[in-house]
Amino acid sequence: MGALVKVARGHGEAARLLTGRVMHERLRPVHHRFEYPVCYVSCDLARLGEVKRAWFGIDQVRPFAFFQRDFGPRDGSDLQTWMRARLADAAIPADGEIRLLSIPRVFGHAFNPVSFWFCHDRAGNLRALYADVRNTFGGHRGYLLSAPDHAPIVDDTELACRKTLHVSPFCDVDGDYAFRVRRHGDRLSVAIDYRDRDGLLIRTAIGLKARPLTGPLALRTLLSQPLLAVAVVARIYWQALRLWIKRVPFHGRHPPSAEDPNAMKERTE
Repeated sequence: MGALVKVARGHGEAARLLTGRVMHERLRPVHHRFEYPVCYVSCDLARLGEVKRAWFGIDQVRPFAFFQRDFGPRDGSDLQTWMRARLADAAIPADGEIRLLSIPRVFGHAFNPVSFWFCHDRAGNLRALYADVRNTFGGHRGYLLSAPDHAPIVDDTELACRKTLHVSPFCDVDGDYAFRVRRHGDRLSVAIDYRDRDGLLIRTAIGLKARPLTGPLALRTLLSQPLLAVAVVARIYWQALRLWIKRVPFHGRHPPSAEDPNAMKERTE
């Protein structure tokens, strides 16, 4: 058995800034790989009121901000209450800290390809991962994932689900995701494999280092990535153009697929 994925030491802060890199690799029908710097913020959903600063806002435009309407039910309601209800419905014993990891809005703008909710029990063990996936068409789908029998999630736990949201016109909707989470001290990694009927097609890996979210750190991050929100979308379209140039088959946009029992209903905004 791998090491338990627990709330790491220092995660007592209401908010943390995580910086690192994301790698995305397509294996078929041509090899295509890219890597970019990324910036995320992790917030304890029970302590959002403690996060508000002149440079970080909750439901307010600030240099950095989280808007609750960007997540979960997308109606601006309390996110912790919403997630507690989802966990109870699934009988997952995650009665401890819930942390939301997402790319923050920068001066009011953001696009999050995927946000992660880490749901723990009172002992600090990770019991569930909620992956909130978005596409550039305004659709989104949430996948609530846990280990067999809702056991604590460890380093080698593979969290699998059916893909039920159209994400890329260069991929079909059919297939499966497999998520793996590793967290050691201030370092966090999330690996996502996408498999279609022919096997492994795409590998994605996010590697991050966490630090307390302070004003000086927020300023340095803004200066180093001032166009963070624009860059995320621009990079998506740039990589799509590269795939088109490489003549990767174009599938177009698909209608929503059959419902997965692990997935929340897709919405188009």
